[in-house]
Amino acid sequence: MSNSLTIVNGSLLDMSAQNRKSLAETFIGCDCVIIVDTSRSMDEKDSRGGLSRYEVARQELASLQKTLPGKLAVISFSTDPMFCPGGTPQYFGASTNLAKALEFAKIADVAGIRFIVISDGEPDSAEAALNAASKFRGKIDVVYVGPESRPTGRDFLARLAAQSGGTSVTADRVMELAEKTLMLLGTRQ
Repeated sequence: MSNSLTIVNGSLLDMSAQNRKSLAETFIGCDCVIIVDTSRSMDEKDSRGGLSRYEVARQELASLQKTLPGKLAVISFSTDPMFCPGGTPQYFGASTNLAKALEFAKIADVAGIRFIVISDGEPDSAEAALNAASKFRGKIDVVYVGPESRPTGRDFLARLAAQSGGTSVTADRVMELAEKTLMLLGTRQ
């Protein structure tokens, strides 16, 4: 479903090549870690143009990285998390292990780094995800990308954001994801 070898314009890998710096040096200039749900439910084809939530999320994330070159690190997650320096989240299509993704991203929890979780629903274990979020020094913002008609996922993500002092917004079925994410990033600039 996704070509993880695609390098998005403005991604960390793209900026690393353009600036002839290592990926690690490029990551140091990063402002935000985007943690994207690529579980089975993200294959639901209820987003704009009849596309899946995942496909629209890919498009919106590409737009964000082009707008904010070298400033966003992408991690995709389902059963396991994966760092995606090329900027394209890998579609896994399995479960929603948000706790494991947060534990994976925790290494980047240093002063000045923001975290944004993009998801359409509830994790495998709400308790484990909330526990993982409670260990972050930085705030975790969330963008709920499921349908407005399904409040359980949205409500869980609002609790996750509140756990760390973050903000929760909704981008119904991924539409306006880039706009909502830019709004979150602008709230603390």
